[in-house]
Amino acid sequence: MFCPLEQRIQYLLQQCTFNQLKEIHAFILTTSLLHDIHIKSKFLRRSTEFGAMEYPNLVFSQLGGFSNTEVMVWNAMIRGYAYNGPGDGCIYMFDEMLQRGLKHNNFTYPYVLSSCSEMGWFGKGRKVHAQIIKSGFESNFVVSDSLLNMYMKMSDSSELGGTRNGKLNDARMIFDDTCVKPVELWNRMISKYVSTGDIECAKQLFDNMPERDVISWNSMISGYARIGDVANARDLFEQIPEKNVVTWTSMIGAYSGSGDLKTAACLFEKMPCRNVVSWNAMISSYTQNGKYEESLDLFVKMQMEGVDSDGFTFVSVLSACSNLGALGFGKWVHSLINDCSQLGVIVGTALMEMYAKCGDVNSAFTMFIKIWNKDIFCWNVMIKSLAIHGRIEDAVKLFFLMQKIGLMPNSYTFSSTLFACCHGGLVEVGREIFHSMERDFGVCPKLEHYGCLIDLLSRNGRLEEAEALVREMPFKPDIAVWGALLGGCRVKSDLKLAEEVIEKASVLEANEPGFYVLLSNIYASAGQWQEALTAREKMEEKKVWKKAGSSSVIHDHDHDLSMDG
Repeated sequence: MFCPLEQRIQYLLQQCTFNQLKEIHAFILTTSLLHDIHIKSKFLRRSTEFGAMEYPNLVFSQLGGFSNTEVMVWNAMIRGYAYNGPGDGCIYMFDEMLQRGLKHNNFTYPYVLSSCSEMGWFGKGRKVHAQIIKSGFESNFVVSDSLLNMYMKMSDSSELGGTRNGKLNDARMIFDDTCVKPVELWNRMISKYVSTGDIECAKQLFDNMPERDVISWNSMISGYARIGDVANARDLFEQIPEKNVVTWTSMIGAYSGSGDLKTAACLFEKMPCRNVVSWNAMISSYTQNGKYEESLDLFVKMQMEGVDSDGFTFVSVLSACSNLGALGFGKWVHSLINDCSQLGVIVGTALMEMYAKCGDVNSAFTMFIKIWNKDIFCWNVMIKSLAIHGRIEDAVKLFFLMQKIGLMPNSYTFSSTLFACCHGGLVEVGREIFHSMERDFGVCPKLEHYGCLIDLLSRNGRLEEAEALVREMPFKPDIAVWGALLGGCRVKSDLKLAEEVIEKASVLEANEPGFYVLLSNIYASAGQWQEALTAREKMEEKKVWKKAGSSSVIHDHDHDLSMDG
């Protein structure tokens, strides 16, 4: 039986601040409670709940440190390291217990297994599992649950080799050996199979469940949706005893993922209750399938119904605005975003890209300046946007600025910057940037990077160098590379090379009318009218035609799209 003083201390420990904890510590040291193992272990345990291990280590040393033989005290320290880190401190304490002949119990193992999982020490985790079997705690629910968590996490790791589903077999064995399986445990195992794409094993478990809840049904519906099996998803959707908003949203995702937006929209309209995730699912489905006007219309309806938008909503809608060139609508969406910094770099980048694609590069750059913690994708979009709008020097300056602040360029950064150099005629700068890719940044140039440099050289009269690069590069030229070289032939009026390029490019059977038009123009520039006519006739023989240009104009009020030939 606890005395009133002990009960009072235990009550205070549950709700005390760190400063109050120190006062309790001083009180314990001056009373007989110092010899109460339950009070000492509870105090030590509470001391680990303030985010650091310095003070708990002091308390542990006052309790005898490593010479202490009370397992409860060691467990409190192991728990503290598991929660606060470093994780290897937890493992060290665990191993020290063995060295000192102290027996681990069912309160020890879960924290150790958690630390093994967090650090990716799965080899050590297996050894701990072996000790669990020897000590007879494998049947303990909390221990087996911790083992299951570790093996599930191990299935995501590439450290130990093997296929993901193969490594999931270990988790399945733990699951099968667990005596008491609440529905939550079944759901976790099913969800893990679904995440790996093993719907067959997930369905097998689902069919064997003694009882199911809505999460069980939703996991299977989303699983079938992921692999595009709409029929089985719909079959479960019709069978489920009680649908919730996740059920409906998963089914909408299944239909939209298969391209059946009409049925997805019908389900959306039938939903008895919608949340922001449901609206986002339908809006993003329209955007991803190129139905940009429908995406904007649905967003307007969402606003009229008073549903609060989130970052996912704004990204989908701004993407639709970008593709439509709907600057006015995009500005309205911007006005609805109270604080871009709170929504993060993804929404900020979407706004920036919308302004750039709608022709307002100045507003895009202003948005770029305002974004905190810009990631590499954000910088890449701004560099490419500046280049497209003819702000070549600014694009190149950004490329070097991002390196100064410690951000490493990636493959797309180089593509965007080389694109800028190409359209600005910056031959020396572009050549140096290209050669710096692998030399300074370890980024291996791809065909698109070679294509940019070849285009840059060809546009600026360096046809021999461009031709040599085509021969030396470790890729077979594609239609874009041959097109760039052919453009250089026009600059230099090199008819012989132009004919060779056409002959080599014809092997690709790309049926690009621009090739023949360009060759015809080269002949015409040289006054060889018959050859120019022959090039046009070849284009007709191959039945390739130059399409008329088109432009889109969006009316911000009614979203009507008109196409002008």
